[in-house]
Amino acid sequence: MLLIQRKEMEGFRAYLQERECSAATVAKYMHDVGVLASFCGGQITDKGTLIAFKKDLQEKNYAAASINSMLAAVNRFLDFAGFPQWKLRRLKVQRTIFSVKERELTQQDYEKLLRAARSEGDERLELLVQTIAATGIRVSEVQAVTVECLRKRQAVIHNKGKIRIILLPKKLCKDLAVYCRKRGIRHGPVFVTRTGRPMDRSNIWGMMKRLAVRAKVEAKKVFPHNLRHLFARTYYKKYKDIVRLADILGHASIDTTRIYTTRTSIEQQRQIEHLPLLI
Repeated sequence: MLLIQRKEMEGFRAYLQERECSAATVAKYMHDVGVLASFCGGQITDKGTLIAFKKDLQEKNYAAASINSMLAAVNRFLDFAGFPQWKLRRLKVQRTIFSVKERELTQQDYEKLLRAARSEGDERLELLVQTIAATGIRVSEVQAVTVECLRKRQAVIHNKGKIRIILLPKKLCKDLAVYCRKRGIRHGPVFVTRTGRPMDRSNIWGMMKRLAVRAKVEAKKVFPHNLRHLFARTYYKKYKDIVRLADILGHASIDTTRIYTTRTSIEQQRQIEHLPLLI
């Protein structure tokens, strides 16, 4: 029998931190294992309990990707607890050949967000949105954009034991430098709260959701990772270099990058319509 109680959960947290998992990953895995604990009452008698949990997620109509994400957390916990033989198989998901138009943040949507932030006099938010969109950084990496890195026009990202250099556009660095001088930000992260603390995922998500309302852009389109997707699509459309794009985004696999550059179903339909195969 495997218990999932406070002692085991805290041990799992320490296990993840020792392996230098990001704070976001630790939080996600802890949450997902907590869901499992609630399902089984904190006791796993055998693999059958885990199979029942997987089936329950499917019956509750969780998306396949969400289920696989939760199974990854559960399997990691089983490794930690010494029960690797109970690990679950991921659901097989056929790769989608086109993205969902309703969730795609377009260039027009992006410009609406910037205009709305500008009209409200929210320079910090306007520059924050531009910084993520113009570099493709993750929301967790925003803190790496510091006053010091503006002079070098590059930010150094430390993530999962890897170091990645993010190149910053010249105009962006100039605009951020002017902003910092006006705000009296002389060192450290450019984007900080009113109390001077670096902005985190929660701060940024909340600000972008409120901005979506003001800009009259569908809220489901407006979140930091969608700006990263916009960067990827724009870069690939211009340069058609998926290998270099994977490096910029920090992807270990080009297969991940392909998801970012997938065309919408409307674009796919337009291409198919122009094939000279119907006579």
